[in-house]
Amino acid sequence: MTARQDPFRTPPVALTVAGTDSGGAAGVAADLTTFAALGVHGACAVTAVTAQSTVGVHSVHVLPPAEVRAQVTAVLDDLPVAAVKAGMLGSPEAVRLVAESLPGRPGRPLVVDPVLVATSGAVLGDAGVAAAYTRVLLPLATVVTPNLDEARTLLGRDLPRRDAAAGLAELGCTVVLTGGPDGAGPSTTCVDWLAEPGCVPVPLEHPVVDTTHDHGTGCTHSAALAARLAHGDLVADAARAASDFTTDRLRAGSGWRLGRGRGPLPHVHTRSTDPSGGEL
Repeated sequence: MTARQDPFRTPPVALTVAGTDSGGAAGVAADLTTFAALGVHGACAVTAVTAQSTVGVHSVHVLPPAEVRAQVTAVLDDLPVAAVKAGMLGSPEAVRLVAESLPGRPGRPLVVDPVLVATSGAVLGDAGVAAAYTRVLLPLATVVTPNLDEARTLLGRDLPRRDAAAGLAELGCTVVLTGGPDGAGPSTTCVDWLAEPGCVPVPLEHPVVDTTHDHGTGCTHSAALAARLAHGDLVADAARAASDFTTDRLRAGSGWRLGRGRGPLPHVHTRSTDPSGGEL
């Protein structure tokens, strides 16, 4: 967790462009609570409404591009956005809208979490969306945070994790390829790969957390990275901070009992103790 923020200091603003999760674990819900936990004021533009719970995605309603654009315009016309996070975009039109309206630039970095498939296996972005990411948006992004399956889909090649990160970085964006252990068998360490254009990929190691409360982990990680960039961190420092924050939140929620499937991780909640000595 980061140091306590000064409550009298005006916070930086981060904008999330993403879908909703009615179960409150992923998407806009995860982004806004992560922003709040890291001392950033969160604004949002909703791209899609999902009927979703810990056991799966039951329906998806993609909003018309004009409605998404209106939300983005309303925020940009009023608030000093210091960083943008793009999550589930849902359509090629929404991908192009983000590329046109919110390209990464000095003073307003763009973090892209290329959401294509939900944890439950539900498809949230088809081949057209994947193609639009690769051709239109990723070259304009500051940082891209795919998991291995997403990276392979975007590249159209079945590459090892390190090589997949390096392959996406050739598009001109920094890549933080998230995921589990490298290699077969059990491990106590996860490895994210940080690949900057023209540089050798660097492993970012963090502990494995034994928990089933991991719904929204990718959203949390990318939102935390955007929040740290909004505070002015360098990309490599923001990537490490995002990994640390996500690991800490997975630990904090490892004892939760919410939902019948893969439950949410806490963003602003911490463990507390009742007067009898038990955990609340």
